[in-house]
Amino acid sequence: MAENTPPVVPEGARETGIDSASPPKWKIVGPGLVVAATGVGAADMVATLVAGSQYGYALLWAVVLGVILKIVLVEGAGRYTLATGKTIFQGWRSLGKWTTWYFGPYIMIWGFVYGATAMSSAAMPLAALFPALDLKIWAVLMGLAGFAMIWFGKYAFFEKITAVFVGIMFVTVVGLAFIAAPNIGELFTGLIPMIPEGGVVYTLALAGGVGGTITLAAYGYWLREKGWYTPKWMRVMRIDNSMAYVVTGIFVIAMLIVGAEVVRAAGISLSAGDAGLLELGDVLKQKYGEVIGTGFLVGFWAASFSSIIGVWNGVSLMFADFWGNMRGKESGHPDTRVGGKYFRFYVIWLTFPPMVLFLMDRPIALILAYGVLGSLFMPFLALTLLGLLNGKRIPKEWSNKLHTNIALGITALLFLALGVNELVKAVRPLFGG
Repeated sequence: MAENTPPVVPEGARETGIDSASPPKWKIVGPGLVVAATGVGAADMVATLVAGSQYGYALLWAVVLGVILKIVLVEGAGRYTLATGKTIFQGWRSLGKWTTWYFGPYIMIWGFVYGATAMSSAAMPLAALFPALDLKIWAVLMGLAGFAMIWFGKYAFFEKITAVFVGIMFVTVVGLAFIAAPNIGELFTGLIPMIPEGGVVYTLALAGGVGGTITLAAYGYWLREKGWYTPKWMRVMRIDNSMAYVVTGIFVIAMLIVGAEVVRAAGISLSAGDAGLLELGDVLKQKYGEVIGTGFLVGFWAASFSSIIGVWNGVSLMFADFWGNMRGKESGHPDTRVGGKYFRFYVIWLTFPPMVLFLMDRPIALILAYGVLGSLFMPFLALTLLGLLNGKRIPKEWSNKLHTNIALGITALLFLALGVNELVKAVRPLFGG
């Protein structure tokens, strides 16, 4: 039973007395800021910009809802880890072998495709700022930079460097929102829930896309690396998670303002994907000058590169735990920790094999598998948390209350709707769509 499971503690923590000697204090830079920053990438920025340019402030309420739902989801993942001493993968395994059969192929395919996508995303603003180097060269350099930081750096360094990138993102994008001078009256009107005509997909995307990726499930692993690993840290974890997503929400609202006030006023339609951010950079240069346009590209790069190092660290920890369990090693074994051989294997997997994709056309079968498996992950996380946070898998005092079950149920339904939509888009090429 969960009550009798010994906690998975950081290596050497028992000897040094981290948990017994250190009072639980919250600082603004913590695992929550890491998971929130990692989840907000170029795709979220573009989706928010487009929503703002098409619907103004009408979907602001969906951004706020998205922040609340992510707080619920990540709090659930953190609460399970602190209350039981188990990792999220151990929890999934307790629900049946089907979870492993899904997660194993998913994390391998996802890592291969995402590695190339993340490197290219971080390379785009640099190629625009320094066009003497080709985009593919910048992409390789970004991969190597992320690889070196995670391969040689400890968690404390990783956390601090992520905070620096969050600061750059925040100053550039929120500063740009102030310069754009939002219409305060319309801004508050946007808090009234309504779905504009033709805006269902954008509404779902905004509510579900505020920092929502596989790295949400990595939160428990980052708690462990931080030294927060027993119920004593529950209050601190909740503050950490909530404040981090408030910061993320402000960032996304700022992007919505830029979409409404700058892109809409310019009368342009942004391209899908990262190219849309480059187009916005050009618009900003024309409207506000070279300094503002260049500053935005720096913010774009910070958002993209923070996702690289976040995934390289967090998802590598998830893979290491998964593979360690498959090899009969307990969670927390040195091979499954930062610097362990399973962790390092996945850092290599994220960095070097995906570089092959820079030389190829889009491999349809791989992209299709990536889309199908990826569309199912967030519903998978939300639904499995409902199973893990109720019943005998968690001590009764930390199990879900009625209101948390309702909130998590709404989150699961939202991600199911989003997942089905993404699934349809992923398989459409098979039918000539």
